[in-house]
Amino acid sequence: MDVRALKAHCGRYPGATSRALGEPYNVLIYEIGGKQFAYFKLSMPEKWRFSFKVTPERFLELTDQPGVKPARWMGRWRWVTVVDVRTVPADYLQELVAWSYRDALGKLSKKRQREIADDPTSRRSARRPARSKAR
Repeated sequence: MDVRALKAHCGRYPGATSRALGEPYNVLIYEIGGKQFAYFKLSMPEKWRFSFKVTPERFLELTDQPGVKPARWMGRWRWVTVVDVRTVPADYLQELVAWSYRDALGKLSKKRQREIADDPTSRRSARRPARSKAR
């Protein structure tokens, strides 16, 4: 998976938004309801490094691999940085990003989670069958 495909993947999650932060950060952040779940570094020398949050077990597993390290400033909260996303199998990377998204979503209020799930512009909710009013 290359950077472009990964950016598109991050943007497909229901309720996900992206925004760029300029100097001094120079990052492209993906978030849901104001909670970050992934980001890309945009400036040199670290251009296109990708970071996301993982479980404690995955943090230890991933940071033992070459090309993956604790994210600068965010490592203490179990964020990792992948130096080159093309070196990680696409399905594994998607699984890791999905967990980070669900973790961020879970930190929102139940009301906000329902709003995101019921949003008609959301890809996932658009495919969900209509609820029956009769119970």
